[in-house]
Amino acid sequence: MPSKRKRKPRRPSSGQPAAAPAPTPSRPGSGSSSERRERKELARQAREAARRRAQRSARIRRLTSFAVVGLIVLGVFYFLNRVASPHPIPQAAIDAAQAADCSTVRAPESNPQGGHLDPGQSYTYTDHPATSGLHDPSPLPIPPRVYTAAIPETNAVHNLEHGAVIIYYRASGDGALSQAKIDRMTTIANGSHNTILAPYGQLPDGTALAFTAWNKLQTCPATVTGPQATLIARGFIEAYLCTSNAPESRNGEGC
Repeated sequence: MPSKRKRKPRRPSSGQPAAAPAPTPSRPGSGSSSERRERKELARQAREAARRRAQRSARIRRLTSFAVVGLIVLGVFYFLNRVASPHPIPQAAIDAAQAADCSTVRAPESNPQGGHLDPGQSYTYTDHPATSGLHDPSPLPIPPRVYTAAIPETNAVHNLEHGAVIIYYRASGDGALSQAKIDRMTTIANGSHNTILAPYGQLPDGTALAFTAWNKLQTCPATVTGPQATLIARGFIEAYLCTSNAPESRNGEGC
């Protein structure tokens, strides 16, 4: 058999271009400048997005803090005004006062304003009992709430300025309040946080019981019954104790 000869590879003719060499694999980090710019832009966008998120979070925290503070302020304002506003006298107390021939609640005609005397200075009031006017720099301490002897009126008026209610009664003589009714008033005074009960020797004729707040006065004769006196006392306290009727009701320790 004839032997096979190896064919030599054909050389390209001079008219044909030589084959292009195979591309060399790129090394890591040897990307084009456009790729590097793209990576930098993506990083910049990520940083910008993070910055915007942080700003939004800070704004939300600030707005939340302002809202909480605003709600607290509004709540305090509402509470103080709700507590300070005088309340209407309950109808049951009004009916009891009419049935007992008591006076309505009134402001004394003189209606003097407040102001401090020198400590211990004496002073004569126009109205009896006094419901306002110049007074001692120190109010009466509370407790005690019930006194069996007359109290210094200049100190007592200071208590009224601080929002207290003081119940006065005629202790002896014609038209005196009975002990049973005094006992009822004692229970009411001891059960109220800023109320004082004390005898008063200068009550006008025909008055055995007087309820006082700052510039407010209601009086009753000795014929008032115990249940009537209780209703009237509780109604007066509900209406005027620690309210804006008194100019310094929030300064009093009892309020």
